[in-house]
Amino acid sequence: MSVDVVTFGCRLNAYEGEVIRRQAQAAGLSDTLIVNTCAVTAEAVRQSRQAIRRLKREHPAARIVVTGCAAQTEPETFASMPEVALVLGNEEKLSAATWREHGDGLARASFLPAEEKVAVNDIMAVTDTAAHLIDGLEGRARAFVQVQNGCDHRCTFCIIPYGRGNSRSVPMGEVVAQVRRLCARGYREVVLTGVDLTGYGANLPGAPKLGTLVKQILKHVPSFIAGGGRSHPQAHEAPASARRRHRLLPDGAAAAA
Repeated sequence: MSVDVVTFGCRLNAYEGEVIRRQAQAAGLSDTLIVNTCAVTAEAVRQSRQAIRRLKREHPAARIVVTGCAAQTEPETFASMPEVALVLGNEEKLSAATWREHGDGLARASFLPAEEKVAVNDIMAVTDTAAHLIDGLEGRARAFVQVQNGCDHRCTFCIIPYGRGNSRSVPMGEVVAQVRRLCARGYREVVLTGVDLTGYGANLPGAPKLGTLVKQILKHVPSFIAGGGRSHPQAHEAPASARRRHRLLPDGAAAAA
């Protein structure tokens, strides 16, 4: 085993899991299990802790790194687990520099005090997000592309903004480049994903909307058609020749397709 990522939760986490895998491998990590957690419910956090204990029993020689939303909101909970070598925040987990910095110290990290295992910064201080180019998602026929992260709403009982930070969007040109890359790799369906897709573009110059982004993708990657199952009836009404082309799906529509 070199690097393996176990992901819980949403499609955005699945996309980020592939980014994490690439960054950790590029940093030269080996015998490492990375648990990309979810915090949307207390049960999701419990399942993450349970999985960490199980993974350590099954792979006693592996170093376990915990990241994701639960690690961002409850870093001490995971740092106090003897099975855990390192806890990374949601911003840190995507940084190549973070993986290079902490890679060499993982072998002794399990023996450090809990507070020294934590590399989690203030997610609310993050003001932008960049695309991370990937070639696809291991084991998935559909590709996911992150276009947005975070949420500006503060709904009662919702912890997501405290795990993801405020809303911020990936510039349209970077999204188009990622979709084009996935198309070239043979993916026929791409799901645009984020935490709050309706907030796309609010922090970008000119505040483009999600519809504008989709139009730009369709313009610059013409092999795609807009789709979305029951949420977008036009996908079913397209002629057979069009249905054989690539499909572009908003995140919420993907579950219905």
